Amino acid sequence: MNPNVLSQRYATREMNRIFSEEGKTLMERELWLSVLKAQKKLGMDIPDAVIESYEAAKNDIDLERIKEIELRTKHDVKAKIEAYNQAAGGAEYIHLGLTSRDLTDNVEQLQIRDAMTLIHGKYVSVLRHLLEKAEEYSGVELTGRTHHQPAQTTLLGRRFSMWAEELLIHLKEFEAFIEGYPLRGVKGAVGTQFDMANLLGSPEKALKLERMVAEELGFTELMHSTGQVYPRSLDFKATSHLAALASACENFAKSIRLMAGHELVTEGFAEGQVGSTVMPHKMNTRSTERICAFSELQKMYADGASRLAGDQWEEGDVSCSAIRRVIMPDAFYAADGLVETTLTVLNQMGAYPAVIGRELDRYLPFLATTEILALAVKHGMGREEAHAAIKKHAVAEALRMRESGTSDNRLVELLAGEPVFKAVGVTPKELRGVLRDKSHFVGNAYQQILAVKEKAAPLLKKYGKEAAYEPGAIL
Repeated sequence: MNPNVLSQRYATREMNRIFSEEGKTLMERELWLSVLKAQKKLGMDIPDAVIESYEAAKNDIDLERIKEIELRTKHDVKAKIEAYNQAAGGAEYIHLGLTSRDLTDNVEQLQIRDAMTLIHGKYVSVLRHLLEKAEEYSGVELTGRTHHQPAQTTLLGRRFSMWAEELLIHLKEFEAFIEGYPLRGVKGAVGTQFDMANLLGSPEKALKLERMVAEELGFTELMHSTGQVYPRSLDFKATSHLAALASACENFAKSIRLMAGHELVTEGFAEGQVGSTVMPHKMNTRSTERICAFSELQKMYADGASRLAGDQWEEGDVSCSAIRRVIMPDAFYAADGLVETTLTVLNQMGAYPAVIGRELDRYLPFLATTEILALAVKHGMGREEAHAAIKKHAVAEALRMRESGTSDNRLVELLAGEPVFKAVGVTPKELRGVLRDKSHFVGNAYQQILAVKEKAAPLLKKYGKEAAYEPGAIL
């Protein structure tokens, strides 16, 4: 566990392993070994026993010793070189032909690639859970709202398909970004590979070493002409993808919070859980509120990374270093906490169809006004004239219901007595008939759920193992 509130409280063991100091040091040693083995294959005189000694010492990581050396040298990479050499019995073969950024940038890209892959897989599971809820609630008719005002009928399941489709769009883009994510490679002090080419004897061998290292690290794409550091716009792109993915979960969480306030749904409330230290009856939406907080953090990190994009001088500098040490790990800790919390809510939430049904019955005549408007137009009324007549009675009836506290909605009866409706032959029977079949008001809602499920099917099949992921316990 890392000394960071996001790490300690919200991120999983897998994400912490990627960004822990021990995990990073192990990645650095694996990179050094990869370069060392490639150098030997390309003709450098490196005894097998030396490589074996480095292999044997790879996991012998003494962070305190590294810190002691860094306090003396004031250079983190130099400290890690010395510590690894000492652990390997005093050999001094690693880091030949490399500059510090050959180590740090490539390893940071390894961390980011691994963290993106982990987060992508968990979001695939979120997609699967959203679609399962869409199907589960596909028969629950709901008062749809715009501007938080009752608007038209929808399906509770369609809300979930709405969030699922948003997530699917961003998941596909994130997948493409990960697949094409390019490694900086072994470029040397200013990016020209001069030192490695000089060490190996030819520019061709330097290029071959770089490809060998990239392949061993699992990268299919290599940058050809980067400077000492890889473009920080890649960090901006990565954090922007995290923010976009989070947006679907934030939309889900905010709607759950709003619906829970009307007692339509619950995000789940575990036995023994306390909602308030002073109000025992409260069952706060603390987890969905946390999702929204994590999403805001993701936007903040993307904004922070945007400040570094395009800000490198000439072939590179380290002015971004302190900022990136905060932004990049924390962006992934927050993303990890967000998906774990979202999955937990999706597993524990529930709906209250009886309350949802009562709300729908209360508002149904208002929700039917678009169809009543169309009915009046078919009878020959002008659209604006019909709209004004309906609005007059609808607003008056809504105010009466609020002021009296009644759920008895008389809008249809009021419209049946409206002189301009009578004049064009709109009958009370026709008006009451509009409300007879409530289910027809949902339009294509169910077909839209099926369409999103069909669109998501290939991705869920491709990542079947990831789709099956379930979260651990959260605080």
